[in-house]
Amino acid sequence: MHNNNKNLSSSQVIASAMLSDEKINFRQYLTSAEMKAIEHEVLIMENREAAGIEALKVVQQHRGWISDDSLVAIAQCLNISSAQLEGVATFYNLIYRQKVGRYVIHVCNSISCHLNDYENILLTISSHLGISYGQTTEDGLFTLLSNACLGNCDKSPAMMINDKHYHSLTPDSVIAILNGLSLNVGQYYD
Repeated sequence: MHNNNKNLSSSQVIASAMLSDEKINFRQYLTSAEMKAIEHEVLIMENREAAGIEALKVVQQHRGWISDDSLVAIAQCLNISSAQLEGVATFYNLIYRQKVGRYVIHVCNSISCHLNDYENILLTISSHLGISYGQTTEDGLFTLLSNACLGNCDKSPAMMINDKHYHSLTPDSVIAILNGLSLNVGQYYD
C-alpha cells in the first residue's frame, strides 16, 4: 500500500516524517523470533541494508503492520537510517504503515481487469463490506486496497486476500469468498 496520506491528518504525516532513532532500543523492542528471522535474512543478502524489505516483512508478519516504532527498531537493527527504511517501506505496496484488518483485500486494477468487469467486482466488495479503498471495516476484519497488477491477467478480474490469489471473479464468487472469510471458513476458489 502506498502511503498516499489522503486519509491521514497533518499531525500523522508530520510525525511519520520526524521519526527519532533515539527513542527505541531495537534489542528491547523486537522479539527474539523477529531478530532471529531478520538476522537470517541479513546472512543471505550482500549487506545489512539489502535486507530492509525482508526485515519489514518479518516484523509485519508478526505484528500485522509497521508502526513508526517498528520501523525505527528495524532500521537500528540493520544499522541504516529510519528515513532510508521509510523510503523502502512506502515504495513497496505490501508493507502496511497503518493498521490493517485481519484480511487485506488487494483488488487488481490493471488494464486487463478493467476490461473484464473490475468495476463491478470493486462495487460488489465495497457494497458488501461498506468500505472504500483505504478503509477497514468497523470490526477490523477487512481492509480494501488497490493493486496495479497481480499477474493474473489471463484470468481477470482478480484480487488477493493476504497471500491468496483469487481470479476469474464474479460478484457472486466475491461475496462467497468474503462470507467464507467472515465465518473463518476460508473458502478458496482456484
